[in-house]
Amino acid sequence: MTDLVELKAPSSARRTARSLTLAVGLILVGLHLLVGILTLFWTPYDPTAMTGGRLAPPSWEHWAGTDRLGRDLFTQIMIGSRIALTVGAGAVAIAALIGVTLGVLAAFATRTLDDMLAATFDILIAFPTLLLAMLVVAATETASLFSAILALGIAISAIVGRLTRILAKRVLAMDYITAARTAGSSWLSIVFRHVLPNIWPTLSVNFALQFGIAIIAEASLSYLGLGAPPPNASWGRLLQEAQGTVYTAPFGAVAPGIALVSLVIGMNLLADGLRDIGDPTRRGRR
Repeated sequence: MTDLVELKAPSSARRTARSLTLAVGLILVGLHLLVGILTLFWTPYDPTAMTGGRLAPPSWEHWAGTDRLGRDLFTQIMIGSRIALTVGAGAVAIAALIGVTLGVLAAFATRTLDDMLAATFDILIAFPTLLLAMLVVAATETASLFSAILALGIAISAIVGRLTRILAKRVLAMDYITAARTAGSSWLSIVFRHVLPNIWPTLSVNFALQFGIAIIAEASLSYLGLGAPPPNASWGRLLQEAQGTVYTAPFGAVAPGIALVSLVIGMNLLADGLRDIGDPTRRGRR
């Protein structure tokens, strides 16, 4: 009886920790989502208006201070949440459309085509996501929010495609797939009724992880001048503008940095929580 109690205690602790991970992730991401939606209707100040002194410290009028042009920094950080979420969602949507399509195609394809697609995925994955995104942005010959989303979506699609191919092949090796083929089910029916529902839990975790990667990559592109151009208040551009005054007005770099880190951590915690929900082996160990 004592041994049973001792076994239940760690199990309960693990279950509590996993629930807390998911809850914290949802709270962090939810706060950024609410702020992003709020900026569509209201912001404390006009993001382009010079409403205070240059590089003013945080105060009741300007919660995060002002930048080198006297614009309210908190307003720009709020708009940065909307831009980061837009880029993350857009990039993941493009990556899912391309990656899942090609991954499923590779799983069903002939050996030669499968090997070609697998090799393509591996080659693209060998390049850093940021480098591929920079190449795509350079190819479009213009830096814009759309080009950043497109570039990141294409760069991430190889990771999604490779994972989809592996998962789909695993599902296609199951006995019930053989039974479905014997019963005369079409390939399209097998994909939508058997393959996608079974690989979706794992893919959703990967999407959450890639969401965070896309946010960091977009901030890096904006820092290098290849992301959303002014007056879009990207966190990366705010960090780039604050680097020259980081010693005299450090909050100009600290505030957008905290916002960026909190959203990325929130997405990672959300991914961990989704993994615990979707993995039956983890549920069994609770």
